[in-house]
Amino acid sequence: MHSIVHKKKLIARVRRVRGQVEAVERALEAERGCDHVVHAVIAARGALNSLAAELLCEHLEAHVGAPEVPDAERTEAAGELSRIIRRLVS
Repeated sequence: MHSIVHKKKLIARVRRVRGQVEAVERALEAERGCDHVVHAVIAARGALNSLAAELLCEHLEAHVGAPEVPDAERTEAAGELSRIIRRLVS
């Protein structure tokens, strides 16, 4: 699995996501204002989107863009990527 190559970087991103989600929880527990909570949610969503983008780019580079990938695998990987993007943006 190509993600293993970037395991430390991906785990760091997951930890950022966790930290952002925990910030939302803390804001709710502290009864912070709506604007503060919404900003925390936006930050969490941004961190999660960044993680998704990193994984998508890795998939693209390793399975679609790499010259050593056979055409049949490349076509299958492109289809996977297309389905993933559709789910991500819907």
